[in-house]
Amino acid sequence: MATDDPIASNPEYDRVLWENEFVRVLEYTDSPGVQTVAHEHPNSVMITLSAFDRRLSSGERTRDVSLPAGQAVWLPAQRHSGHNTGTTPTHAIFVELKGDAAGTPSQAIVGPGPLADEDS
Repeated sequence: MATDDPIASNPEYDRVLWENEFVRVLEYTDSPGVQTVAHEHPNSVMITLSAFDRRLSSGERTRDVSLPAGQAVWLPAQRHSGHNTGTTPTHAIFVELKGDAAGTPSQAIVGPGPLADEDS
């Protein structure tokens, strides 16, 4: 397991729920104020189980996101660290793609793809 894998870099917050040769399903939980170390995600779908506020950072780029509970969003392959800047715990499920569908992590992308209230 690579150290950029969130399971290795942030084991207290990420756990594998299920995996096969096509996808890996992770559960992520944290508390207000928690900051993760930098890690990579392949192309993924993130399902929010709680509403939360986060600051995502990659290199010199940062992006603040506020997501409601019960939303599914596309997360392009990327490398980032996260900081729970809100007053509620973060609880989310990541369905990470494998193989050719995984994509190549980029520092040019920070956070989910365009959200419903953003321009595409």
